[in-house]
This record gives sequence, structure tokens and C-alpha cells, in this order.
Amino acid sequence: MASFFKKPGMRTPITLAPFLLPSLSISAAEAFKFDTSYQTYDESGGRMFIESYYYRGEMFLSEETSLRFQLLRDAITGSTPIGALPGGTQPFLTEIEDVRQGVLAALSQQIGDHRVELELSHSRESDYLSQGISLSDKWELNQKNTTVSFGLNYLNDTIVVIGTDDQNKKSYDVFLGLSQLLDKNTVLSANLTLGYAEGYLNDQYKAIQRDELVFGIPVTNLYRENRPSSRLRGVLQLQGTHYFEKTNSALDAVVRLSQDDYGVFSQSLQLEWRQELFSRLEITPFFRYYQQSAADFFHNTLNEVNVGTPQDYPDGTGPNYSADYRLSSMATMSLGLKARFRITENISLSAAYEHYDMSGSGGNQAPAAAYPTANMWTFGAHFQF
Repeated sequence: MASFFKKPGMRTPITLAPFLLPSLSISAAEAFKFDTSYQTYDESGGRMFIESYYYRGEMFLSEETSLRFQLLRDAITGSTPIGALPGGTQPFLTEIEDVRQGVLAALSQQIGDHRVELELSHSRESDYLSQGISLSDKWELNQKNTTVSFGLNYLNDTIVVIGTDDQNKKSYDVFLGLSQLLDKNTVLSANLTLGYAEGYLNDQYKAIQRDELVFGIPVTNLYRENRPSSRLRGVLQLQGTHYFEKTNSALDAVVRLSQDDYGVFSQSLQLEWRQELFSRLEITPFFRYYQQSAADFFHNTLNEVNVGTPQDYPDGTGPNYSADYRLSSMATMSLGLKARFRITENISLSAAYEHYDMSGSGGNQAPAAAYPTANMWTFGAHFQF
């Protein structure tokens, strides 16, 4: 029953290394920044393992104009809960193997007190193509003590759904932000984002089970999930940063609130303490806590839903249902440490470790076995010319 939920294996794509530098020579630019990093995400119990490679650069063509870019490659292997209950007759986990490649380029121009940026993005997986464009502006006021930012973002995604035609999803975001320098050591900011998505919003690899009688014999069948075909969300983020001169350190705090018409309300808190040591080393311990309520249509089984025969390829109409643990009531907590060592004025190395733990929280949880625990390592090198 579950064979159509398994992602096909992927061949390793051509390396991105030959494309790291833009065609414009570095000597023609005012300055050039470049960094590269390698990251692993490893879930316990042999679940998901992700290797990520990032290449980022920014070229200052003049005092008013800059070009930045990012290349990435993610390799994903392992298994993830499909949506069935553990210990039953249907498989609880499904195998996943895929590679994602992406590229982003942004051109920024200073026009008076405004910094306008146009950004283009493209990423591809075996069954997912995403193309995006965004336009943003940063407006500096009050002798550059106040910054107002606003912008628009558009994504056009194509999803390959095995057994039927390719599906489409479109996403629109608008954001508005305000940053204020209170004194020479303190900055406060607030950002509001409104987003709307429409089209195919299902995860084609997630299922939900239902107990049925076939010729009087009890069986458990799996059906594809059916999320609504649109989603409206709002995100409010508040951030404060204060520099402590006596200890040569800084505290950064971020509070984030989010609400969508799925019924998911989330809150998160992130704290970072950046401490400089011996003039060359900076260490940053950090803590992050996140909690959310369940989506209105989250169910562990279809036994709880009044629905007839589910569609083979749901389109968002009719009763909605999903057993995806990511839509359940849950909480996550992260603890970690980042370090950055400056070798010279233009070269530095960085490393980070983060432990991530997810668990059910509240009255509408998924089975405990669905929630992962993971460890993340990141290593990077940074150059400036």
C-alpha cells in the first residue's frame, strides 16, 4: 500500500565548484567577500541525515552597487514518519533519498537614502522545482539611526506527483520592518510578514491511515493527506541587541509570533550571547525554544474524520486531514555553541554545534516516536579581499 510514498533514488549532480565565482573579475570590484560552509544534520535512531554545502559571495562593484550570490547543495538520506501509527500493519517510516541544488543572486543599489535590492532564486530537487523573485528597499532616516525596510517576494513551485500530472504552488509575501538605534550600544527592531500560498500544498509523501472492513475482514489502509489548497499566515518578529562595553560582549534576543488560517499559532524565543576572547576569538552560546498548536485538520487517523472514500490525489477540497507530525501540537528546544576565529584581518574560520530536540506538547500530539532528536555541526571559512 505504501509504495507510492517512497521517493526515488537520485544520481549525484555535477559539482557546483566551477561556478563559484561570477564572470566579473575580482580586480574590477571595490571589494569582495566570500565564505563557504559545510553542515550536517543527523537525527537519532538512524532517521534523517542531511549534508549541506554553501558557497556565498558579495562583490562591491562601487560605493553604491553590490552583487551577492549563494550556491547550495543538500544531500538527503534516511527515513521519516509517513503518517501511519507505529506498531501497526502499515509501515511507520519511509525511505528518502534526494539532492537539492540551488542558486541565488541579488543586485543591490544605493539611491539616496534608499538601498534597493532585486533578488532571483532557483532550486531543484528530483521532484520539486522552485523559482523566486523578490524586491526590497531599506530606507535610512534620522541620520541613519532609523531604518525602514519593506519588500515583496514571489515563489513559483512545480511539484512532480507520482501517478498524476505535475502540480503547482504559488507563494506571495509582503514584509515591513523598522529598526531603531536607541544609543550607541542598543538596537531594537520589529518586522511583520504577511504570506499567502495557493495551489498544491500537500506533502505527497505523507499519508494517514484508516481502519476498515473488507468483506468483513478488518484491514488498515493508507490514504494521501489532504491539506487546504490555500494558506494565509502572519509573522511578527521583535529583536533587541545590546553591547556591553565592560565585558566586550553582546546579547541578542529574538521573539517570534506566528498565526495562520490552518489554526497553527506558534511562539519562539532565541537568545545569543556573543563574547570576544583574546581579540581573535568569538564564542556564542545560544538557546532557542519553539512551541505551536496543532492545525485544525490534524488527526492521527481517519477514524476520527467524517469522510467518504478519500481521493487518490487530493486537491484540497472537501474535508481536510493530515497526520504529519509537523502539524501537531509540539515544542522544540535547541542548545548550541558557535565559535569564530580570526586568523588575519581578511580570513577567519568558524564552527558550530547544535542539539535539537522535538516533542509533543498540548492536547493534539502525534505518537512520541514521530518526533526526532538531532545533532547539527557546521564548519566554515570566510574571506574578504
